[in-house]
Amino acid sequence: MVALIPYITAGDPDLPTTAEALKVLDCCGSDIIELGLPYSDPLADGPVIQAAATRSLARGTNFDAVISMLREVLPQLSGPVSLFSYYNPILKGGIGKFMTIIKDVGVQGLVVPDVPLEETGILRMESSKNNIELGELRWGDWYSHQRQCPSLNSATRHQAGNI
Repeated sequence: MVALIPYITAGDPDLPTTAEALKVLDCCGSDIIELGLPYSDPLADGPVIQAAATRSLARGTNFDAVISMLREVLPQLSGPVSLFSYYNPILKGGIGKFMTIIKDVGVQGLVVPDVPLEETGILRMESSKNNIELGELRWGDWYSHQRQCPSLNSATRHQAGNI
């Protein structure tokens, strides 16, 4: 299966432009739109996304402002939006609270690139409870990791997919 899943960073160049970009991407046939929450230490991002996050943060973008923007724009979209967030901001506000907030605003998916496999249990539980699809990034050769790491195979057995 092939899907068009564009990625943009929230707040770059600003939140009103992000809202308009979400609408355009939706109208252009995106299957899912991935919206990155800017973070000050984006370890899993390349230089282009790191620069976008830096610009966004420099303009004062924060989680509450992104959620406020999403509350206005998501009802206007026909396709799902998935958030890309690092684990620390989720932990800071509380995993359950974070999941409830994104569910209530209409977000349908979440990717957390830096959560250790051993700590994904609570994320999986809370995302399932809130009907949020949790996509997990796995680096390297997927098949060799499955053979070498039974916990990876067990942890991902019931997921719709991995990125």
